[in-house]
Amino acid sequence: MTKLTKKFEQALVYATQLHCNQNRKVDKIPYISHLLSVSALILEAGGTEEETIAGLLHDAVEDQGGKATREEIRQQFGETIVEIVDGCTESDITPKPPWKERKIKYIENIRNASDSVKLVSLADKLHNARSLLIGYRNQGDKLWDYFSSTKEDKLWFYGELLKIYKQNNKSFMTLELERILKELSL
Repeated sequence: MTKLTKKFEQALVYATQLHCNQNRKVDKIPYISHLLSVSALILEAGGTEEETIAGLLHDAVEDQGGKATREEIRQQFGETIVEIVDGCTESDITPKPPWKERKIKYIENIRNASDSVKLVSLADKLHNARSLLIGYRNQGDKLWDYFSSTKEDKLWFYGELLKIYKQNNKSFMTLELERILKELSL
């Protein structure tokens, strides 16, 4: 069982402060809900405290300050956590490169990533897929209007990642992600 220390509490406060003005794209709920869900999934899968903290911070570099935020994370939480966060970061520059270019690069990064990066990435993508499914059930095809990519593109991206995740992680998360992708494909 993973024991959470003061370091986790500090990361929770830091993530809450970083993302305090950010909302989810579709349902407009506070973004911290996503970070809490990702961290909970990591804990439920038996992840370490460092992996759980990385779950809280996995979008910090990409969404909240780029390289400067990366350095803050390194100083406050250490090299291992910043390496996991970096492994889950699509881009640390603004404006971001085109969607397809970012996704192809991300898939390659995950293919060669550590087990810790794969775990955090899987938890992130599973929670995102859950949110997509809820949005799809509520809004139907109108859901896809919120995104710069098509439904087919999203399903391709998640499908490619699922193949990688299943190679070394046959957990409840891979099974649930597979089920959600099948339902979204209908």
